[in-house]
Amino acid sequence: MATTSPSVRASFLDPTVLARIDNLELLARTVVDGFLQGIHRSPYLGVSMDFAEHRQYMPGDDIRRIDWRLYARTDRFYIKQFEAETNADVAFLLDTSASMGYGSGETSKLDYARYLTASLAYFSAGQKDRVGLYAFDDDVVEHVRPSGAHLDKVLHAVARVKANRKGSWDKPLARVANTFRRRGILVVASDFYDDPNEISAALGFFRAQGHDMVAFHILDPAEIDFPFFQAANFQDLETREILPVTPEKYATEYQRHVRAHIDALGKLCGKHGVDYVLLNSSEPLDEALYAYLAFRQKRVRSPR
Repeated sequence: MATTSPSVRASFLDPTVLARIDNLELLARTVVDGFLQGIHRSPYLGVSMDFAEHRQYMPGDDIRRIDWRLYARTDRFYIKQFEAETNADVAFLLDTSASMGYGSGETSKLDYARYLTASLAYFSAGQKDRVGLYAFDDDVVEHVRPSGAHLDKVLHAVARVKANRKGSWDKPLARVANTFRRRGILVVASDFYDDPNEISAALGFFRAQGHDMVAFHILDPAEIDFPFFQAANFQDLETREILPVTPEKYATEYQRHVRAHIDALGKLCGKHGVDYVLLNSSEPLDEALYAYLAFRQKRVRSPR
């Protein structure tokens, strides 16, 4: 049987290739179908495509759902957990603040976040989840409530957003807290340019409310590596402040601060029970898709 090489599969996930696809639904379908094809042809350790599985019997469970055949083999009581029981409300929190508009190449951080959000929404809808959206800067600018029939609305809203205004977290997350009541999944895509303690505490609040959370931290490669050499004026995209910078003087210190920010976010998110994934906007989407798949599998194996 012919197989698809990793390089060919990766091309379906490359942001520079995806940027040439105008239709967001087609893009999401291309990404997800290519990804799933790769999953089936080359096993990824620790990840299963089948979310339905057994779990240990707990007092109060309906005894009619005990798998007696499994009991005969193991002498232990297990409950059959069907795929339909793993369906969830999934809301995507897409940061559209002005800093997300930055891109040193063909793909801005917002473009990358769009591709990611659309792909994960398409994948989740395929799992019969109810998908919704909160696109926000200093307030929620697009809201689609979770529903099994709202994939098109989510994709259309994602396609409309622009990165124009200054961002904040308090007001948008307060609105999420007031409208996302049923226990579910929150998926955040942002560059997280704010205090790590405040961000992690805000996301941790939702975790404490019983929601499962995964935070995708999207950075442009130039923000990570700072590959600048000539003196130039740098502008803050949100405050519009212009600063003259001599790169050779500040490069090492800048990289140290960025790494400290990333490390702090990762540790603090972990402390609050939020899954954290750092993404480089120049790299294929497969790492994000693997991370989300593993996150979903872990959620099912550790039901609340």
